[in-house]
Amino acid sequence: MALVPCQVLRVAILLSYCSILCNYKAIEMPSHQTYGGSWKFLTFIDLVIQAVFFGICVLTDLSSLLTRGSGNQEQERQLKKLISLRDWMLAVLAFPVGVFVVAVFWIIYAYDREMIYPKLLDNFIPGWLNHGMLWQLDSTTLGFYTELQYDQLG
Repeated sequence: MALVPCQVLRVAILLSYCSILCNYKAIEMPSHQTYGGSWKFLTFIDLVIQAVFFGICVLTDLSSLLTRGSGNQEQERQLKKLISLRDWMLAVLAFPVGVFVVAVFWIIYAYDREMIYPKLLDNFIPGWLNHGMLWQLDSTTLGFYTELQYDQLG
């Protein structure tokens, strides 16, 4: 049961992403009423990608706990497919998009805040929510993902 703290951490991260997404969607902003709504913002898309990724991580953890020691070949094959999906999503979507969003946002923010996050948005999005969205992405992308191990391919 050495993996329990890691599993609890993944559940906590998933819940925090879901709470940030719910808070973000509850905000009434004029840009949410236009074409594309929230989906035109790469930060929002990245939050959804991260939430789906951590949902798959939690599902993988639960499946591995439930199938441990059962000896059922079909369940083990399905678990390997789920692990492959998790690893693919990390390598193709979650990590590259997460690093790109965080790096580009903070570089442009440091250069000229008005270009990427105008002060007008402070009236709609509280500062804590903006920093929560980006620091959540930053801390989990750069910190937690370095701890994941890819399974042997083959």
